[in-house]
Amino acid sequence: MNLKEYIRLIPDYPKKGILFRDITTLIKDETAFKATIDLVIERSKNYKFNKIAAIESRGFVFASAISYLLNKPFIMLRKKNKLPAAVHSVDFELEYGTATIEVHKDSINDKDEVLIIDDLIATGGTAKAAAKLVEMSGGKVACFIFVINLFDLKGSENLIKEGYKVENLIEFPGH
Repeated sequence: MNLKEYIRLIPDYPKKGILFRDITTLIKDETAFKATIDLVIERSKNYKFNKIAAIESRGFVFASAISYLLNKPFIMLRKKNKLPAAVHSVDFELEYGTATIEVHKDSINDKDEVLIIDDLIATGGTAKAAAKLVEMSGGKVACFIFVINLFDLKGSENLIKEGYKVENLIEFPGH
């Protein structure tokens, strides 16, 4: 199945000059969504991990299903002020602004190897912040798996240069 066919392109969203890759057209198709989940699970078999983390909010769509199917704990990496207990917090830059993500301090420990899942990687700022949260908590990043890689923005490439393992299901240019 060619998953690229299920990604809708929306120009000038969320701001002028951005070509947004919309996954809602993929997840609303049960065959394409199942194929995506199956492919992430297949790719994950190459790595040793005991927890799955995902980045708010579209990463949650994929990671929760994968967590359920693999019977592994799911850790939410959330936007600032969305978690009620004590948190680790990381500020980072996006391709169109800045943001903060957080994780509960008691979600990850030094025995954890964490698979991080997200819908898309562009510049890698969010992914690097997610890795920092895992590491601040004492854990190790086993691998990143992204549904979409915007290859010319070099986010995956930069993560690999920093020593992280990265899997991408489909690729598009970022423009």
